[in-house]
Amino acid sequence: MTEGMTMAAGTSSRRARVRQAALEEIHGAARTLLVERGPAAVTINGVARQVGMSGPALYHYYASHDELVGAVTAGFFRELAAAMEQARDARADAPVGERIVAVCRAMRAWAIAHPAEFGWIFAGPVTPPNRDPGSTRHRAGQRFEQVLLDLTIELWEIRPFPVPDPADLPGSLREQLTAYSASIDGRLPPAAAHVFLSCWIRLYGLLCMEVLHQLDFAYTDLEPVFEECLDDIAGILGLRG
Repeated sequence: MTEGMTMAAGTSSRRARVRQAALEEIHGAARTLLVERGPAAVTINGVARQVGMSGPALYHYYASHDELVGAVTAGFFRELAAAMEQARDARADAPVGERIVAVCRAMRAWAIAHPAEFGWIFAGPVTPPNRDPGSTRHRAGQRFEQVLLDLTIELWEIRPFPVPDPADLPGSLREQLTAYSASIDGRLPPAAAHVFLSCWIRLYGLLCMEVLHQLDFAYTDLEPVFEECLDDIAGILGLRG
């Protein structure tokens, strides 16, 4: 490599580091605004003021507000997924059922510790797999979704759990489950996918209601309710005994 090429490479590397540092500062500012003032405060101009630049200057990093929101959301997804993966990997030698429970508890722990960030994730729809599959947000969301899905597939391969007779399911539901099963390469057949998704809806739905304070009228501590839900799911997945 010539001296000129070496200098060019060094300059490019420095620019990349400067840009990465700026992106991290922008994300930190967006998070601060979200936590302290709510989602409405996370605007291009609001974030720009936090980092000491003009609104137009921020467009050098993100072309639109939607792009900024997608990048920040992706960061939250990655953080949540990492917490779940850490709980899974800390019990790498444990039975799959124990790892599933540990991951579910880690998800709740992160959400309770970061209600604004979890609420931000929940407020945005999950991008369908056929729409913008290469986006940062989509990839980060997939990583989060994959943690429990992979464990459920592992369980299914080791010890299939009880599933309904597909013939007993409404036709529209069968079609949707068949399409979902195909989207995950058939690793869970439609009836098993139905069980997995039903468990996920119960667990995630309860957590969202807790974080968004939708059950405060009845409960001051939802951990026992969450644990009861986990126990019910363990029964559905054949993990008891």
